[in-house]
Amino acid sequence: MSDLPVLGAAMCVKHLAQHRDWLLELPRDLELQDFHNWSLLDSGCDELIADAKKLLDGHEGRVGIHGPFWNMDLAAGDPLFQEVVRKRLDKGLDACAKMGGDHMVIHSPYTIWDHNNLATYDGARQVKLDMIHANLKGAVAKAEDIGCVMVLENIEDLDPDFRLDIVKSFNSEALAVSIDTGHAHYMHVSHGAPPVDCFIKSAGNALEHLHIQDVDGYADRHWNPGEGAIAWEPVFSALGKLESNPRLIIEVMDETKLRKGADYLVNLGVAR
Repeated sequence: MSDLPVLGAAMCVKHLAQHRDWLLELPRDLELQDFHNWSLLDSGCDELIADAKKLLDGHEGRVGIHGPFWNMDLAAGDPLFQEVVRKRLDKGLDACAKMGGDHMVIHSPYTIWDHNNLATYDGARQVKLDMIHANLKGAVAKAEDIGCVMVLENIEDLDPDFRLDIVKSFNSEALAVSIDTGHAHYMHVSHGAPPVDCFIKSAGNALEHLHIQDVDGYADRHWNPGEGAIAWEPVFSALGKLESNPRLIIEVMDETKLRKGADYLVNLGVAR
């Protein structure tokens, strides 16, 4: 990215009207947050999608959704749980397609326990990867068909390469890496993971998506940039060396105040 990158944001449809002018002033990428909700996916979301499309008339950025993640273990081995995971992924992709979206966020299946224990048991890491393939292969194929990339977000990941290994094993443009800056910094401070910029360097051009939020290292705060302890210049310096043009999505707890975080990064001179 040779020029200053353009910031986008994550928000629920109910906040689109407030941020519409900002979303339209540049080709800002958007992530709609409503569709992680299983009740919405089960009851139908056509009316919500119609409302969103009306509000986004004239929007030139990329659009995607946060897919379902509650109780969603992508490495589930029990066939009954696998059935639920596959069904939820399928419904999320259906909603993404109806929205005209081109990305869907899914959550990493790797845990803190995995980091220290998978190598302890012979073949355990391969078994876990096999279960991930069993649960994701149908969704990856469907994402390819609808022109969507599923982006795999770090949650408890201590080793940034674990998710990269998943992505490489599928060898599909429909599965890529996502990094949540707050999750990475929390794991760095609390559990000794690498800092955020190292997560970005590890992902390289497999990185297609970034959740931008600030934290203090104690918990998953989802504060605006500038309110926590993340060093943003190294983060954006690492991003500037990529060719993959990842979606830069501000994802904060109070969506009504996300412009505060965007303005902070703009005034820092790292984005626009």
